[in-house]
Amino acid sequence: MQPRQPGADSVEEVSKALADHGYLADEGLATAVFLALALRRPLFLEGDAGVGKTEVAKVLAAWTGGELLRLQCYEGINLGQAAYEWDYSRQLLHLRAVEATGESAREAEDEIYDERFLVRRPLLRALEPRIGPVPVLLVDEIDRADDEFEAFLLEILSEYAVTVPELGTVRAESPPIVVLTSNRTRDVHDALKRRCLYHWVEHPAFDREVEIVRLRAPEASVRLARQIAAASAALRELGLYKPPGVAETIDWASAVAALGRSELDEHTVEVTLGAVLKYQEDQMRARAAGLSDIVRAAVLRSGA
Repeated sequence: MQPRQPGADSVEEVSKALADHGYLADEGLATAVFLALALRRPLFLEGDAGVGKTEVAKVLAAWTGGELLRLQCYEGINLGQAAYEWDYSRQLLHLRAVEATGESAREAEDEIYDERFLVRRPLLRALEPRIGPVPVLLVDEIDRADDEFEAFLLEILSEYAVTVPELGTVRAESPPIVVLTSNRTRDVHDALKRRCLYHWVEHPAFDREVEIVRLRAPEASVRLARQIAAASAALRELGLYKPPGVAETIDWASAVAALGRSELDEHTVEVTLGAVLKYQEDQMRARAAGLSDIVRAAVLRSGA
């Protein structure tokens, strides 16, 4: 049985499906998702940290019912950590057990490359045959990986296949949904981008960020959500090392609401600053700019 391919008839249907699963996408992002599903192309999402790139893959998995396979990239990641490797300790134990029974070494060598000793990592699991919805493969923060790994990933996205020399080639019967994300700490090669649909994920406009905060932090009042969103926007204008993303805005709203506050004031900002700014230097810059001024600007901008 072929895996079920997800899809939607329109951009509006995609936008509604994402919203039903807790993600408010603008028209540009909803269009990119629609086209990725319709054309069966990987979706490359680039943007500042915390704007909701990773969340797109999570929501796609929740919507389609496909398994979410997350590959977190980092410097030095290799084939064994991303696609597959052999369980050497189990192979060694098997060899010893075989030797104890008097079986020939040749027969033992053939057995140790059985599939039961193969450790499947996200890239291989995404390509294996399955019944039901196709999986969602999230290659997170590809910009942290090395050029060599990027080249290997390029081959997989071209053929949707991985060759295990001892067993043969595993080829997807139906391609998985693939989402790649990048915080643009370095430029990703054009060859990889050419195989993907590309979308730059912006910080949301003020009103949309308020909607997102209200959706993801419902304990925050409308007044507080508007003030928090406006304060986050004000912080982003300070030239910080790590400006707050939507994720930090949501965390901040939840933190302030947990303290029982219904609106922002200078003291509340001071004691909860760690929920939105995660670097001491950024906190110092915010304090130098004047927390009272940030609160005042936030209240004026929010209209609350």
